[in-house]
Amino acid sequence: MQHQIQAARATLLVDGRNTLGEGATWCDATGTLYWVDIEGAQLWRCRADGTGATHWPMPERLACFALTDEPDVLLVGLATHLAFFDLRTETFTRIVDVEPGQPTRLNDGRCDPHGAFVFRMKDEDGEPPRAVGGFYRLDADLTLERLVLPPATIANSIAFSPDGSKMYFCDSLVREILVCDYGRAGTSRVRSFARLTDADGDPDGSTIDRDGGLWNAQWGGRRVVRYGPDGVETERIAVPTAQPNCAALDDAGRLYVTSARVGLSDAALANDAHAGGVFVAQTRYAARRPRGSRSSARCAADRESRASRAGKMARNFIRPAS
Repeated sequence: MQHQIQAARATLLVDGRNTLGEGATWCDATGTLYWVDIEGAQLWRCRADGTGATHWPMPERLACFALTDEPDVLLVGLATHLAFFDLRTETFTRIVDVEPGQPTRLNDGRCDPHGAFVFRMKDEDGEPPRAVGGFYRLDADLTLERLVLPPATIANSIAFSPDGSKMYFCDSLVREILVCDYGRAGTSRVRSFARLTDADGDPDGSTIDRDGGLWNAQWGGRRVVRYGPDGVETERIAVPTAQPNCAALDDAGRLYVTSARVGLSDAALANDAHAGGVFVAQTRYAARRPRGSRSSARCAADRESRASRAGKMARNFIRPAS
């Protein structure tokens, strides 16, 4: 590792005081940053300079989401199901329940470069939590398929190489980021990508830059680390809060980092006033091409509607909106 390489120190952008901020995602079409507060059941948005911060209440915890080809419509991963959310009307259209009747909820999720949405479920009942629930992919035709990947207790770091041939992920409790071969046929050849060797910090949410580098926010480590495509650390950005947990890049090389207050004692919060805020740092790297962060599901759904294929969608796990 090259700990002496430190690109910058992040500064506060939005003092949102999120209980469990997550899911940082830059929208190039609107020039805005989106993120979630999972435990606060909110979707957040602001401009690149932090102004215009606003949020929307969700009917249940919002764990992850994806942009679509319609700037005002998001694909949202609520605790129990996937849905489309229209920002203008604040209405939801249910797509599919995931693992109904099971003690799990959605957790981390990202789009692959082809517009499919990949996510993982997380145990809600176990103490300590168990490695239950699966990895899933929602394809552009709205079919839901389970991916064959190793079990994980708290899966995070879902990201994809720019060409879509590799998928990254981790079990945060293991302190190792994995990579596998990835394509329309599924996943194969899981192997180690990078191991965390610092005394503190667990791998959490990641993003990929245009050069194929993976930026990983490290919970409890006060940092975001960039690993090159070979898994070697190349950059390290200090984040002035204890629990940074997800990163996103824009086309200008700004790195946005969400964070959390959950689990911090009153004494810890007294020394971490901006915990749960969003932070920003300037880097030398730009975001992956825009297509790589959008779901194709919305345009597919519109095509299906125009062709009056509701029956086909129903057979592909679609349930009535509620």
